[in-house]
Amino acid sequence: MPSALDRKFDAVLAAVTGPGGRVVIGEDAEGRAIVTNFPATLPGFFDAFCTLNGATIGVIADGERLTFAEINEQATRLAKCLAGGWGIGKGDRVAIAMRNCPAWIVAYIAIAKAGGVATLVNGWWQAEELRHGLALTEPRLVLADGPRAKRIEATGLTIDTVTLPIERPIAEALAPLLARGGETSELPAVTEDDDATILFTSGSTGLAKGAVSTHRAVTTGVYTYSISLMTLLGILESEGRPPANPPRTLVNVPLFHVTGEVPVLLNSFVIGRGMVLMAKWDPGEALRLIESEKVTYFVGVPTMSLELMQHPDRDKHDLSTLTDIAAGGAARPVAHVKRLQDSFPKAQPALGYGLTETNAVGCGNVWQNYADKPASTGRPHRPFVDVAILGEGDRHLPVGETGEIAIRSAANIRSYWRDPEASAAAFTADGYLKTGDIGYFDGDEYLFIVDRKKDIIIRGGENISCQEVEAAIYAHPSVSEASVFGVADDRLGEVPAAVIYCEDDRCLDQEGLADFLKDRLAAYKLPSRVWVHDAPLPKLGTGKIDKKTLRERYHQEPAS
Repeated sequence: MPSALDRKFDAVLAAVTGPGGRVVIGEDAEGRAIVTNFPATLPGFFDAFCTLNGATIGVIADGERLTFAEINEQATRLAKCLAGGWGIGKGDRVAIAMRNCPAWIVAYIAIAKAGGVATLVNGWWQAEELRHGLALTEPRLVLADGPRAKRIEATGLTIDTVTLPIERPIAEALAPLLARGGETSELPAVTEDDDATILFTSGSTGLAKGAVSTHRAVTTGVYTYSISLMTLLGILESEGRPPANPPRTLVNVPLFHVTGEVPVLLNSFVIGRGMVLMAKWDPGEALRLIESEKVTYFVGVPTMSLELMQHPDRDKHDLSTLTDIAAGGAARPVAHVKRLQDSFPKAQPALGYGLTETNAVGCGNVWQNYADKPASTGRPHRPFVDVAILGEGDRHLPVGETGEIAIRSAANIRSYWRDPEASAAAFTADGYLKTGDIGYFDGDEYLFIVDRKKDIIIRGGENISCQEVEAAIYAHPSVSEASVFGVADDRLGEVPAAVIYCEDDRCLDQEGLADFLKDRLAAYKLPSRVWVHDAPLPKLGTGKIDKKTLRERYHQEPAS
């Protein structure tokens, strides 16, 4: 039976999206739900919502405060310089390789307005990972901060890279780009079917793939979240308890992640929500900013909210403005939900489920519903998302049966960049994207995820390909066999672990392996535990290493 909150949500959603409502729902050519009275392209999106919320402070960072109107003005100026001064045209990839900062946001908007494809580089990548991502997408231009520019130089690639002084006020930060001129150039017309973004995703096949989204896909992902928030706001107003403070979010997740890009960054433009940027995660600084900037909304991987709860200075700060603490990117331990409610009694818990390939949309579990069903990722984001449970031959399974979770939405990616084989394998014949997650629906249409089909590790919200880490380990001349898998971790959910076998007497320990891998892999991919096997690793009948047996044997043993 639907909960009381579900019934209220459905009633208010029907009012918001029904006849006479604020949002008009239509269908695209494939019959998927879309918003028809909001802009379908990012240039139109930014112009519309920066006008609507123009006087509101949109970005707070490094002592600088920019209104939404000022952000859009700076971005339009930069877009014309990209087009006229740098020769960026429709479809050209322009990579952003920076930490969270105002210049990142302005650059993203400018690339979209110039007709380019914003290629969001993982800021933690090292030289080898950068070499792969940049060689794959071949950007015409890379906009980088100092540390990432040095890593790009270390790739050996010949690529036009502009280093921006991002710690300076926005006009100074953009000066190296604006110096080329071109501010009188015309901007191209962008359509909803043009490519808008490439985000990188690590799946089970090793090297990162480039997930390509059209403007329609990105804006649909944003509106899915915006309309959910409109609905929740409508519930509060109908109960006579509207928010006491204007919306403001702490941007503590990286903007190159789909969570940072879509439900945090882009959604903030729609709802006029100020963004307080963090250059890097620090729970003590997060507590300070929540208090000083009157932050109302917090979202991050579950480890972040755990660190807020555990921090010794938590009770020294006034956190009363915080009304929502959401999580995504990884499963939140069930026990943490009650602990969140006890630690932040004025803040409601929430959990989202989505993928890079779905522009973060999928399911959501909020407020009392989440407290009542803390093991569930919630109901599908209606009316924009259809979720199916797939069995043999991609057959749709009924309620209660377990299979692969698949998502159909206009927010889904178009394809993987220059990878037709992976693109074809990702979708069913009826247009559902296969997630690689295993789950089932209960009778109330709540989704429960029970396993993963893909050979990946999710460490604090970061996807890690076991094959990629194994390939890096095999590059060491002493390693004969290696197997990488995830082991449970109280703080991060799971962390990578490795079992290695060496035929010679130069075998490695954890410290030696980490030293070998540190320039080959981002730090979050390094195995947290390493075991040295004293014989060749066990094999399956197919000759493959028996990872299941190794995981079961070693997951509770101390590392070598």
